[in-house]
Amino acid sequence: MLSNLSLKARASLACAYSGVAWGVFWIPLRGMDSVGINGAWSTVLFYLIPLILFSPWIVKNWRRIARCGWSLHFIGLATGVSLAFYSNAMLYTEVVRGLVLYYTTPVWSLLLARIVLGESITTPRLLAIIFGVAGVLVMFGIDLGFPWPKNIGDWMALIGALGWAIAAVLLRKDDGSRSMEICAVYFFYGVVAAIVLALSPMAGAIELPTWSAVVAVLPWILPIALIVIPGAYAAFWGAPHLNPGVVGLLMMTEISVGAITAAIWADEPLGVRELSGIALITIAGMSEFLYAPMRRALWRNS
Repeated sequence: MLSNLSLKARASLACAYSGVAWGVFWIPLRGMDSVGINGAWSTVLFYLIPLILFSPWIVKNWRRIARCGWSLHFIGLATGVSLAFYSNAMLYTEVVRGLVLYYTTPVWSLLLARIVLGESITTPRLLAIIFGVAGVLVMFGIDLGFPWPKNIGDWMALIGALGWAIAAVLLRKDDGSRSMEICAVYFFYGVVAAIVLALSPMAGAIELPTWSAVVAVLPWILPIALIVIPGAYAAFWGAPHLNPGVVGLLMMTEISVGAITAAIWADEPLGVRELSGIALITIAGMSEFLYAPMRRALWRNS
């Protein structure tokens, strides 16, 4: 069935699925927290476990990775640093502020794609940005205006957004054939960035996790692998075939899925406001595909 879809449609589904995968990553993170691995070190393990599971492939294909050159490492560095900053931002600011600031990424991606790649900012893409940003603001009830950066966590979320925008532009230059190699360097640089952040003064006095805590977290290896590795692969395969701004919009499914799963398993609120935000985000993700058919239908009826 998927084989009958166009390449653009399959790439869009892959990026949307990646957002879905990231939308449930809070579950294993809470599992780690419950056994005593919290703070910045939970982010380290979140990247380290997939890297360890990925290591047999890396060892077997190291020559293939080496042939990819520096461009692969630039992509890995941008993606790894971006997600490490994003994950840690939630520790140093309110979750609402962190999410809203990070999901300015479609705006930065669209602008960078215009400046660096010369890709046009079309009407459906502009509408998608408006719907997406509106959805985020509605969902998180930003009654007092936009949460401009005020603390270190806010700046980390914004740096993460800019990092992913750069990564999306670099991925756009890729042909999608190096997805496994990108996954490998992504997890590697994610671990490096997470360790640097955990040891930096901004993390404060956070104790290293004990060996017993590490052993206790082993049952979470499978869910982390099932969530993170396929989600990362989907994003790195799909992103090269789409406009970077569109990639950011499609991955907003993370917010919708996160809100729904948190309501089911964490008793967090899911009312009219949250559902309205989810609807706007969904419209944003589908705007580029709905715009042309709707415009044709309007012309026929006019």
